Amino acid sequence: MPRSSSDSASLLVMRGIVKQFPGVRALDGVDLDVRAGEVHCLLGQNGAGKSTLIKTLAGAHQPDEGSISFGGQEVRLTSPTAAIRLGISTIYQELDLVDGLSVAENIFLGHEPARLGFVHRRAANRATRELLARLGHGEIRPTTEVGRLSPVAKQVVSMARALSHDTRLIVMDEPSAALAHDEVGNLFRIIRELTSQGVAVIYISHRLEEIREIGDRVTVLKDGRTVAVGLPAEQTSTSQVVSLMTGRSVEYVFPPRASREPGAEVLRVEGLTVPGRVRDLSFSVRAGEIVGLAGLVGSGRSEIIEAVYGARRFSGRVFLEGRPVPRRRGTTGAVRLGMGLAPEERKAQALLLGESVTRNISLASLGRYSRFSWMDRRREAEDARAMVRALDIRPPDPDRPVGTLSGGNQQKAVLARWLVNGRKLLLLDEPTRGVDVGARAELYAVVRRLADEGVGVLLVSSEVPEVLGLADRVLVINQGRLVKESDARDLDEHDILDMIMEGAPA
Repeated sequence: MPRSSSDSASLLVMRGIVKQFPGVRALDGVDLDVRAGEVHCLLGQNGAGKSTLIKTLAGAHQPDEGSISFGGQEVRLTSPTAAIRLGISTIYQELDLVDGLSVAENIFLGHEPARLGFVHRRAANRATRELLARLGHGEIRPTTEVGRLSPVAKQVVSMARALSHDTRLIVMDEPSAALAHDEVGNLFRIIRELTSQGVAVIYISHRLEEIREIGDRVTVLKDGRTVAVGLPAEQTSTSQVVSLMTGRSVEYVFPPRASREPGAEVLRVEGLTVPGRVRDLSFSVRAGEIVGLAGLVGSGRSEIIEAVYGARRFSGRVFLEGRPVPRRRGTTGAVRLGMGLAPEERKAQALLLGESVTRNISLASLGRYSRFSWMDRRREAEDARAMVRALDIRPPDPDRPVGTLSGGNQQKAVLARWLVNGRKLLLLDEPTRGVDVGARAELYAVVRRLADEGVGVLLVSSEVPEVLGLADRVLVINQGRLVKESDARDLDEHDILDMIMEGAPA
């Protein structure tokens, strides 16, 4: 259980923080009080102001009004460098590590130990070993390339980099989003070790069940304002948090399943094998049916979707509406055949963050707007506006850069891309990662609506309740093999967890 930190002194105090952007008041008088040695959970829907607040704390944004005190002194965080010098480090959801550099080079990037003007690599490696040992991960070698590490090891490297700056406060933005269940437990162990040494942690997560497990206190934002400050995590129920976040009583609401039987077979996979990942897997998806893939991270779930889409080499056979699909068709061929993909990493793999919502929606349908080498921009804009209205993308501005939208609205833009021309098969890999409670319900409704319109859906999710609540049929995957296929209504969370954990490597 998290320890109480009620007798700890306040390390960070933010009062009346206001931040405005053109046409948007992102923060409207936010308060935050963080004590030394505590885990303070910052909660709120996408668009509530969490990202703007932590960027203000990191020195990336300057507040228009309000005050910030750190260590008892009022401060001005004029740049990320100024925040780091004070002892404030931020670990963003998309880890900003350089895969081609070693662990030590990443940890000391920009402040390398030097001697006579040259980087002192031996000193950097020695300091790296000490930092990793402090975090309980002395097995990570300082000379290993970061790109070869597991997701949890990369999180450890990011924390070590923060500690290399003599950090007193670490902000963690969705640190568990890319981790398997057993890896989350290890992350929590590291966090508790840090807080026992007096380091404060601001913890941001959409997984509300984590809050009471790791948190000491909770602050909730809604529409750029603070609606609750410093609630005791152990005594605050999930329903109370959701009510504060949304202004209404909302649970993880799944739309009702269709009462009719699914239609003809859309996808059939026979003997699918991805070397080292998936072995001899066969299954099908019918029109109007949502099929969920449940398994641990690394079990082969994502590789199955990538192989079906043509993004990964495989052996075996894939049929779409009864016709064999060429194995070497590539992703362009998949789009042409009527498949659509919402990948796990939407920012890196699906979106052009600097481009408009309109351009991101039309990206897979450019042939629809091309006339004799000219683009029909009017039709493109009309379709984008229709999709923005249909999916309630907020703000409702198709010309806005998609990178400025919240996670839930970015995911809606990805789905809108496949609604323009219509799809036979939609592949969804972690569709609600980093998406808040309210936006999740909206995304669930969109996916169910697509299925009701006859689209076949193949869904991967790390959250077992999501698979059970949204899917019609569930395939349980363990180490690349199908261990169970069942109607979702005939399974419960414990059944699935037993099957995916049994025989899984420690």
